[in-house]
Amino acid sequence: MQKWKRRTVAVVRRLLTCAIVVIGLLALVFVHIRVELPSTEEITKLPTTQHEIEHQNLQTEENWEKELAPPHLSKTSQSARKLDGASGTSNSNKLWKPPPNRDYTPCVAPSPYYTPPPESRGYLLVHTNGGLNQMRAGICDMVAVARIINATLVIPELDKHSFWQDSSNFSDVFDEDHFIDSLKNDVKIIKKLPKELAHANRTVKQFRSWSGLQYYEEEIAPMWDQYQVIRAAKSDSRLANNNLPPDIQKLRCRACYEALRFAPEIEATGKLLRDRMRAYGPYIALHLRFEKDMLSFSGCTHDLSPEEAEELKSIRENTSWWKVKEIDPVEQRAKGFCPLTPKEVGIFLSALGFQSTTPIYIAAGEIYGGDLHMADLHSRFPLLMNKEKLASAEELEPFANHASQMAALDYIVSIQSDVFIPSYFGNMARAVEGHRRFLGHKKTISPDRKAFVRLFDKYEAGTIKDFKTLANRVIEIHRRRQGSPRKRKGPISGTKGMDRFRSEEAFYVNPLPDCLCQKESPILNSSAIMR
Repeated sequence: MQKWKRRTVAVVRRLLTCAIVVIGLLALVFVHIRVELPSTEEITKLPTTQHEIEHQNLQTEENWEKELAPPHLSKTSQSARKLDGASGTSNSNKLWKPPPNRDYTPCVAPSPYYTPPPESRGYLLVHTNGGLNQMRAGICDMVAVARIINATLVIPELDKHSFWQDSSNFSDVFDEDHFIDSLKNDVKIIKKLPKELAHANRTVKQFRSWSGLQYYEEEIAPMWDQYQVIRAAKSDSRLANNNLPPDIQKLRCRACYEALRFAPEIEATGKLLRDRMRAYGPYIALHLRFEKDMLSFSGCTHDLSPEEAEELKSIRENTSWWKVKEIDPVEQRAKGFCPLTPKEVGIFLSALGFQSTTPIYIAAGEIYGGDLHMADLHSRFPLLMNKEKLASAEELEPFANHASQMAALDYIVSIQSDVFIPSYFGNMARAVEGHRRFLGHKKTISPDRKAFVRLFDKYEAGTIKDFKTLANRVIEIHRRRQGSPRKRKGPISGTKGMDRFRSEEAFYVNPLPDCLCQKESPILNSSAIMR
């Protein structure tokens, strides 16, 4: 009897064990099915709101763009996600976090007193000058000038004779129709001068630099009494940064950040590059201004060979419109007037705390000296990317041999980056910083070149013994140079004449307070009534 009881208990235990195992397996299968398969409700649910439809379209577009990724990036992209620095840690998150924007938001709508464009008194032709970003600022200024002098603006002619010898027309770089339509309530804009005005009375005028409302109303506008067409010989820095009516300042912002959009092909390819860069995680856009034209113009030769220094000097001497020929490169660098070298940039990024696995997009043309001068930076940060690495030759072919169009691609990727760092405060650095401020004060780290090269030289010479000391100094110097909201800087105290205007912070570097307002206390300044 006892044996039978023991056998019965053993059988029951086995049955219970089997039942528990079966239940556990069923539970695992059920969970797996729930995770892997969407519910019937999710399958049958269709997007009903505009937001849902746009989100669905965006996902489809992103999938399509990823399919277009060049074969040489597919494996690299996958492995990059596994890198420590690409995903970020608690420490590196601080490096990527943008500064507080203090609730500033764009406020570019005209005042209640702003009227449609008045009757045109004549036609304004504009010859822009410089590279892409110098021309962008000039075009936006000429929109404002056309409004002030009651002119019909003819689509500006881009500079085809600068260092880059770019043959691009306005419509090759910018969305011409969008530009005209966006500004129809501000200025009348036409694509070409009417044929009947081919032999009309005209004059070529070089507008005075950094001029205000009074200059254009009293010296330029009266010229309509004698001429039907006024041609502006240059467009850069023709309008003052400050002390203009609020409606004119807001018009400049509408022109720059809303109307002056790149051509559709450039926009699409730029966003494609951005998305491919995002596949690596948060990324830095590094405007590495170590290019032949910049080094020639600035006379900076640090870390270059005697032969390279001589080549750059020869270029400067043979470029007629560059006025300064004799430059002391050592003095230039000591004053902070030189772009950081690739090696210096590598040390700078490491000192700030960026890991070696940080994805970096090089926004630049051809780096002078190529791989030789990039070796140190590449050894510190192997994930260096550029247009040519992110896109196939076929994808870039439409923009090849057009410096302005290639620069536009860099501009788009830089605007959308998590962090933007320029090695030199040139036209692109200024334009990108201003645009990022307008978009919400995205993180922009502006190197203090004068202070940094002193630290760098001490570190190289062994005066600063360890890297941690260097890093602490670099971090402290740049704590307040990360794109936080602040009002545009005025002229340097004591400067006079044209030097006073040159010392001001440019309007397009920082459109606050003219075009950015705090949500809790909107700035409504409509004291000036534009006719």
